[in-house]
Amino acid sequence: MRVVDDFHEYQILDMANGQKLEKWNDVFLVRPDPQIIWPDPIFKEKWKKIDAIYHRSTKGGGAWEIKKEIPIPFYVHYLDLTFCLKLMGFKHTGLFPEQATNWRLLKDVIEKEDRPLKVLNLFAYTGAASVVALSSGASVVHVDSSKGMVDWAKENVLINHLEEKPIRFIVDDCLKFVKREIRRGNTYDIILMDPPSFGRGSKKEVWTIEEKLYELVDLCTELMSDKFVLFLINSYSTGLSKTVLENLLYLTVNKKKKGRISSDEIGIKMQEYPLVLPCGVTAMWQDK
Repeated sequence: MRVVDDFHEYQILDMANGQKLEKWNDVFLVRPDPQIIWPDPIFKEKWKKIDAIYHRSTKGGGAWEIKKEIPIPFYVHYLDLTFCLKLMGFKHTGLFPEQATNWRLLKDVIEKEDRPLKVLNLFAYTGAASVVALSSGASVVHVDSSKGMVDWAKENVLINHLEEKPIRFIVDDCLKFVKREIRRGNTYDIILMDPPSFGRGSKKEVWTIEEKLYELVDLCTELMSDKFVLFLINSYSTGLSKTVLENLLYLTVNKKKKGRISSDEIGIKMQEYPLVLPCGVTAMWQDK
């Protein structure tokens, strides 16, 4: 498992009974997580300091219970970058800290090259990976079907003073955008994607990961440049194992260009206790 070890302003303080107690800089949150199936907390005293807790509804969804006033937005820092956070519906904050392992890899790959790289970030959400790529010297095309998420990504670019860097923000269905890019003859050196299990495009197009992911990855191979260096797929979908994602890369990307394929779980260690919270899987193709 690849475990986050350098995101110092995010910590999991305890885990029990389907919930994780988290510290985001100076904000303490409790959020549900289906991977936490044991009943008893390790550090009972730590649960007394909570700023907000997300309660699931038996009818689906849920709501935040605010126990103490929290500045909205609030901020966390990773390396020399700043990210803007908010309490969203369905328990989210606008950032997935387990992705720091992928951000570090992306940063290293970009900075290792002696040329500017073009990055395509699909299902790009609030833009953490886009910010990392921009700050590392790449140009970025950031695509997400939610205008609200794209606007949030623009905020993250602004607070990191990267607005003069080469980035295009696209509100669109990722599959449709990739097909248009193929027709335009555009290519990229790095392609990233973090597809949801289920979603809807900008015009209500239905996305299901089991039915659409192979088609999308296969189409993306037509966007690979002659000096392509990295294809990364991240998935939190419990229905897809890391081996399935490896197989997908072998059947698509590796047919276009031979490279090195690997995969692993990603996770976050709990502070002061030897537990690790699994947070999905990542598979990648890298140039040899």
